[in-house]
This record gives sequence, structure tokens and C-alpha cells, in this order.
Amino acid sequence: MPGTVLLLAASPVGRGSLVDAASVLPVLAAVPPAVLAGTDTANVVELADPLEPQAVLTRLRAAAAAPGPLTVYVTGQLQLDRRERLPHLALARTTPATVRYTALPWHWIREELRLRPTGATTLLLDLHADQETWEWLRAHPLDSGRNNAVYGRVAPPPARRTVAAPAYMRGVATILRSGHRPPPDQLHQQALARCAAEGGGSGADLVLTPAPVAGDPHAVIADAVRAGRHGDADALAARHERAAGLALGPASEDALHWAEVRADLAMFAGDPVRSCRAWLAVAEARLRAGQQPGTPAVEAAVDRAHHQWGRIRDAVPARELGAALAALRGRVPGRREGALSHVQRELSRLQTQG
Repeated sequence: MPGTVLLLAASPVGRGSLVDAASVLPVLAAVPPAVLAGTDTANVVELADPLEPQAVLTRLRAAAAAPGPLTVYVTGQLQLDRRERLPHLALARTTPATVRYTALPWHWIREELRLRPTGATTLLLDLHADQETWEWLRAHPLDSGRNNAVYGRVAPPPARRTVAAPAYMRGVATILRSGHRPPPDQLHQQALARCAAEGGGSGADLVLTPAPVAGDPHAVIADAVRAGRHGDADALAARHERAAGLALGPASEDALHWAEVRADLAMFAGDPVRSCRAWLAVAEARLRAGQQPGTPAVEAAVDRAHHQWGRIRDAVPARELGAALAALRGRVPGRREGALSHVQRELSRLQTQG
């Protein structure tokens, strides 16, 4: 089965840059796609110093939806937004004051990859952090999703007025240019050794390696979706949602996770009404549990409900769900400017259709 590769290198333009992220792309681009992916054939998507987080999200979402193995190479720098203090991948226009609006929230990566089968996704990361983010990371592991194999390093900030080189990713690219891709754990260890030998590593680097996970029902669900057995997939997710609700409570993270899985499954089944309704219910449940409107999981649920609502073609459920979405958007405006006004305009149009 063909593989998919996403090459993402990003850092702010100007004085805010900690690493020359894009410098590694020519080296990676010289590697044959099949070697980058570890498959017989592969499609490669390259993003060099992108400007808009939504554009990156679109490419990431498409890559995550592709069948077969997915390998994501990310080079860049992490910064915290001032409001929620959550890690973001800085993009070309990012400044410390605009992280929330101009950088890619790291949890978007986790969210887009979370329904992929266990073992089907590999991330190779060479990241640098400013001092504030570095201190945060020492107490909070970088969460890239439970089903993904993550390798790489996060480096502390370089010396003042110094722009670091992406030495780990350059090591990865150099190894792959031989035409052979070793297993990811071996590739990771070889890249770390090369990085250290060339003076590009630091004893303080945070080394990223996969945590062990046992058998995962997500893989069974993903197989059912690929086979077109959408009812079976939803039934399995529903059983896990009920079990989590009984054991931990309906507002527990485990129960809400499975509710989110079911909302995604409705989307894959081509049922935007059910998907929108499910995402609205998840958002309301999180808010009732005391989560703030700016919490990433709340924003993500409302954004996904909004996206699915836009795909509803039947005016009756569109009006019903649009009213609920507008009320929710008033509390959770999200990051995209004009989201509430968009719902209100479309709702007005639907009301005139009778």
C-alpha cells in the first residue's frame, strides 16, 4: 500500500527565529519518497515556512485521511500562547504576542491523527523551544497522541542572537539519503548519535521515544471504517463509551473521548447531521463539566460541529442544529474570526427557505 509523507518546516521570520528550520528541507527532498515513507511508493507533501495555521491544518487533515502508513517530519520551534499556555508550532508570522492566532496549536496535530490505526503513523520531530516553553515542557510531556510512534528531540533555546541548526533532522535526512530506511527506532538512535558527534545536540535535549501501548480498539475500529462497516465501527465505539461512562462517569475524559470517536465515525459514514449533533453534545458536556470556553478540547468540538453543520443539505435539521450551534458559538467563538456571524448569516438564509 502506498505511504504518505508530510514534510513540515516552520519558524518565525526575523529576530524571533530560534532555528533555521527550512534549511533541512532540500536535504529531505533529495531522499526518494519511498525511502521517506518506508513503503514501495509514496506521496509527499512539503510545507516550507507556511504562513497560516489553517492551511497547515488542511494539509495535515488530508494526510491523516490517506490510507496506508503516514510519516510526518516536523522541524521548527515551540512557543506557548499567552492565554492558555499551551504549546504551538510557530509559523512564519508568529510573534510572542500572536502565538494563539498565527501558530499551529500542537493539539491540532494530536486531534487529526487520533483515529489512525495504532502503528500506522510515525512522527520524527526536531524542535527547539524558547525558555518559557522549555520550562513548561520539563513538567508537561509533549502529547502527540496515543496511537502514534514519536521519535526526535526538543532542544533548549540556543545562545542569544544565535539561530540553531536542525541537527537531528539533518542527521535523519543524511542517513536516508543512502537509499535505505532503517526501522524508526534505529533511525532515531543513529540520528541522535550523528547529531551528538557533530556537536548539534545538547545533554539537556529532551529525547522523544514512543511509549509502549497494548492492543488498541482504535485499530479494530479503523479497519472496520476502511472496510465500509460503519455500523460495526460505531457499535464498538458505543460499547467503549458506555463502559467508560459506567466506570468513570459520563463526563470523564475516557467517556468523552469515545463520544468524540463516534462523532468522527458519523462523519466517515457520510452522516453530517449525526456528526454535528454528536460534536455539539460533546462541547456541551465539556462546558457542563466546568471546562472553559477557550479549552482546546471545547474549541475543537465546536469547530468540528460547525464544519459538519456546513455539510448538511436538508434544511430542517440544518435549522435545528444551526440554532444550537449559534447559541454555542456565542460562548465559544473559537479562533477563526467571524465564526459566529457566519452561523447567523447561514441560519437567516435557511429561515427564509420556509
